Amino acid sequence: MLTDRKIVLVTRKTRLMALQEKYCTLGQAKFYLEHLGESFEVYEDEHRRYQEATQQAAKTLATIGKVQQLERELLPTYLFHPSDIIVVLGQDGLVANSLKYLDGQPVIAVNPMPDMFDGILLPFRLTELQAVLLHALESHTPESHTLDSQGANTNSRIKYQSVTLAEATTNLGDRLLAVNDLFIGPQSHTSARYQLRQQEVQEEQCSSGIIVSTGLGSTGWMKSIVTGAQAICQRSGTAYQPKAWDSRSLTFAVREPFPSATSQCSQIFGEITPQSPLQLTSHMAESGVIFSDGIEQDAISFNAGTVATITLSDKTGSLVVG
Repeated sequence: MLTDRKIVLVTRKTRLMALQEKYCTLGQAKFYLEHLGESFEVYEDEHRRYQEATQQAAKTLATIGKVQQLERELLPTYLFHPSDIIVVLGQDGLVANSLKYLDGQPVIAVNPMPDMFDGILLPFRLTELQAVLLHALESHTPESHTLDSQGANTNSRIKYQSVTLAEATTNLGDRLLAVNDLFIGPQSHTSARYQLRQQEVQEEQCSSGIIVSTGLGSTGWMKSIVTGAQAICQRSGTAYQPKAWDSRSLTFAVREPFPSATSQCSQIFGEITPQSPLQLTSHMAESGVIFSDGIEQDAISFNAGTVATITLSDKTGSLVVG
């Protein structure tokens, strides 16, 4: 072994594995899909390719150090050591899920199937994994590197990109981090009622909820919201511009705001900074939630009387980009 540092290989279940869990056997899953006219071979091929990529990655990493393979479901309870190096084997969402539970440890994100995954957060191929990891081991910790104006370090052998996280805290003591975005609103397709306050301006609102986006998440959910709004208003000359991943501001948008005698719609889009956090007070008797990065299982409650403060987290992610 070339290093005593532990290498954590983060993987996720394939769609085939999820189908097997749902239908108990692959035979039942195959019958159900083919009965609906769906090709089962697509799921089998994807599973086979991802398993082969996992085995290849584990074999490569084992020549360098001790490897711990970790499924996505175990991320919330796994205790990462500060010296750990994390290798994520795509998709893009798995990178975001992993960064949320780290505290500055470097993340090497690998795209196992470039023809299937967009790879916005997956800059490396399996054939590059060994070289990238060796360069990461040779370099100092990300914190010791000088960052340029784009948030990337200037080391010639390896580059780290800082990633800003969002944070939601409540008066009940709950705390939730987000790498891409936070959703604050109803658990199902009902209306959310709350008071929105930023600095000295406040108003009562009724909407489908609020999205708070980081720079990393500005190409995702927030982009779809703004794109839809621009299409409706036919603002062809106001193209949406995503933010840098390390931007020290968040963007919030109120979904489908509803004007009424008791709800207003003047604060539906804006910026959140450390000096200007967003405060939300729930008026929902039940089913109010806050969840991050699309993981509803990690949701915290946002029911009547709960006050949530949304701002930038002190914690940042560190993604190896070159």
